[in-house]
Amino acid sequence: MFQKLAIVGLGLIGSSIAHAARRGGCAQAICGFDASDDVRARARRIGFADVITADLAACVKDADLVILCTPVGAYKEVAAAAAPYLAPGAILSDVGSVKQAAIRDILPSVPAGVHFVPAHPIAGTEYSGPEAGFASLFDGRWIIVTPLPGGDDNAAARLKAFWQGLGASVDAMDARHHDLVLAMTSHLPHLIAYNIVGTARDLEDVREGEVIKYSASGFRDSTRIAASDPTMWRDIFLNNKDAVLEVLGRFNEDLAVLQRAVRNGDGQFLFDFFTRTRAIRKAIIEQGQDTAAPNFGRDKAQ
Repeated sequence: MFQKLAIVGLGLIGSSIAHAARRGGCAQAICGFDASDDVRARARRIGFADVITADLAACVKDADLVILCTPVGAYKEVAAAAAPYLAPGAILSDVGSVKQAAIRDILPSVPAGVHFVPAHPIAGTEYSGPEAGFASLFDGRWIIVTPLPGGDDNAAARLKAFWQGLGASVDAMDARHHDLVLAMTSHLPHLIAYNIVGTARDLEDVREGEVIKYSASGFRDSTRIAASDPTMWRDIFLNNKDAVLEVLGRFNEDLAVLQRAVRNGDGQFLFDFFTRTRAIRKAIIEQGQDTAAPNFGRDKAQ
């Protein structure tokens, strides 16, 4: 499908793209770049790319598809450094969870003749690093493409076909709407999880190990996503601030209603509320976006 795929950033998503592209025959050659000596050494041992290099220019040169897989906060610097070496006609994309910021930071560096098509795979785990990647990460998951107004339709179609070749389903929406949707479905849950674990950490100092020792499934499930990469999530919250604050405000209003119901002993309200929200979880499983298995179907070895 592509002659040369260049992956800039070899963490969970970048390494999984390489694994899945090899499995699907989506690129004749795969080149990976990472700024970290340690990450490059580990990636070479795994062997998911034909070339692993510390030379960004060499990595993106002659590539007909370049995907930025670094934290969102690094986009501006990385795009500017790669831009002079991008081939005319190449497709430049990314995997960032915040699309308006990605467009803001990448687009000014895109040379004429290069097609910038932002994208975001709605897939991942709490693990990070090149060892965390695996070929089936995107199977049955959604990829949201946010084409720019006036962008090249053929480039967007080719990127869509690439992601489908990796096993994903593809949808499209504008960048602002994407950021609001993801603030609700991803960013707010992570913020809540980090806060729950932070509160428990403070309580742990008082309870002398009881919080961790007697962790029930609800707390364990929260700690799973709170184990995600701190750099990535710092950048997400800094770059999707308005949307996160919007949904956080709504969440706080709803939480205050629940607080009153608990205080007032309103059991019927709580039962009705839990029944309605339980249906959301059931719908997620029915659509194949998760499994009802106790461990969420995740391989503990991952």
